Amino acid sequence: MRPTSKTLRIAAGLIFATASAGSAAQAASDAARDAERTLRAGDSALQVSVIGVDDARRRAQLQDWLAEVAQAQLTAFGRYPLHSARVRIEQVAREAARDDESPVPWGQTLRRGDTAVLLFVRDDATPAELRADWTAIHELSHLFHPYMGRDGRWLSEGLASYYQNVLRARAGLLTPERAWELLDAGFGRGRRESSGAPLVELSRTHEGTMRVYWAGAAFWLQADVALRRDHATSLDAVLSKYSDCCLSGTGETAPAKFIAELDRLSGTKVFSSNYARLVQSRAFPPLDAVYRELGIMRRGDALAFDEGAESAALRRSIMRGAAEPAPAR
Repeated sequence: MRPTSKTLRIAAGLIFATASAGSAAQAASDAARDAERTLRAGDSALQVSVIGVDDARRRAQLQDWLAEVAQAQLTAFGRYPLHSARVRIEQVAREAARDDESPVPWGQTLRRGDTAVLLFVRDDATPAELRADWTAIHELSHLFHPYMGRDGRWLSEGLASYYQNVLRARAGLLTPERAWELLDAGFGRGRRESSGAPLVELSRTHEGTMRVYWAGAAFWLQADVALRRDHATSLDAVLSKYSDCCLSGTGETAPAKFIAELDRLSGTKVFSSNYARLVQSRAFPPLDAVYRELGIMRRGDALAFDEGAESAALRRSIMRGAAEPAPAR
């Protein structure tokens, strides 16, 4: 879920307007155009609905935006992680989102009955603003993992926070350098949370949001680097295997069970060793060693990048991805 300073309270009435009498057939046809699209990649599909938007041009804009975001998701392993999931897009007036000026002030992933990603878009958000926003790919990235309850919130929000930058870089929505800068800025926000509470406690109580999200992202970055450096695999590849064998859009999986399964699928202890160290930690995890591996250095307030062959190759492999994505259509 997108973290916000206040909860945006919107009644999500997902109901299509009925066509007026006298031209019902034509009106229904016009309203349906771009109100529903299905994006397919292999045997997986996203069913995308634009709700309550009468303007045909705006419906097409919103559908095109979501298709580009979905294409970024495919850079992980060439298909959507679930066989089928829904995306619902609704508009809200700027006044309703006055505590959040972002183009997509609220997003949520629901797992009741089936799996649905809900995105609430500001009605005056331009296509360029939507394209630059991170909320949609963050929410779509929640489809890579099972629901893990409150104890696993740091894992789930961390994975979405990691991938919201990595996948956009792979799809050309960000430069790789900008993606690293955004990750680094997030880690900085996480470090500033100073309650001293265990990470799992913050996860349960929905407190310390920045440490929950960005310590979680640090966990997945560390795992991805270790897998690529030492085991000739990647986080993408392990999650692809998990998608094949074990991923369900609904139900709940204990965090430790998810971690154990990732260890089994990777043939390593990369996930469990980091999990055991971090779950009860009271401070943000150190990233100096990972930054050295990646050739990322700090120059004042900016980042610099070592172009030495080994570190540059590792860094680029993360932002490039290994899979050739299947086209969304």
